[in-house]
Amino acid sequence: MTTPTVVLVHGAFAESSSWNAVVGHLQQQMVPVVAVANPLRSVAGDAQYVRDVTASIPGPVVLAGHSYGGMVITEAAAGNPKVVGLVYVAAFTPDTGENALTLSGKFPGSTLGGALKAYPVSTGGNELAIRPEVFGEQFAADVDADLADLMAATQRPVTEAALTDDLQAAEPAWRTIPSWFVYGDADRNIPAELIRFQAERAGARAVTEVPGASHALAVSHPVTVAETIVTAVRATSD
Repeated sequence: MTTPTVVLVHGAFAESSSWNAVVGHLQQQMVPVVAVANPLRSVAGDAQYVRDVTASIPGPVVLAGHSYGGMVITEAAAGNPKVVGLVYVAAFTPDTGENALTLSGKFPGSTLGGALKAYPVSTGGNELAIRPEVFGEQFAADVDADLADLMAATQRPVTEAALTDDLQAAEPAWRTIPSWFVYGDADRNIPAELIRFQAERAGARAVTEVPGASHALAVSHPVTVAETIVTAVRATSD
């Protein structure tokens, strides 16, 4: 049996170590896994980097994206025969022409805008980060306060351009590749109602809603996230 390799793609205001506990559970179950460092510069550029990583991996791949990482894996998987499954972890699941900013406002509930600070970068445009003093309540309300403070200090900012980049793929990958969804109903970044809408639109194989879980789902509920990914791996193994 060929077991797909899981490629984990973090989103904005996080970094690859946000998957650490999920990686540990996957490794315990002998699932090959790689957590990439998402550049967070542009959807097209970030997706190309993920495609480069997947191209270096022998055999099939399951892509798992958190938050903005869902934009990236949707673009990276389009027309990519190596990708056999998609897992959206509290993530955006765009259709062609949609972007993270417009999706986040499709349903009420996101309070992210008021938590951000912006500053110009030399490459042009602005970069966005969550203000440290509100990071815990905004991003990781169900995470231990000390850990949330650490996450705030190590967060990877995202360019404003990346959040306003439309999905360019002629056909979003979730139309042809099976998908699984897991999210929290207390997410203050991406409203749970949006995740439900996206999962239904994508015809998800399975949807798991975690009561009381924040946006930092991979940190606060790593076992649930890992189990969702393992389900996708098993379903796509041959």
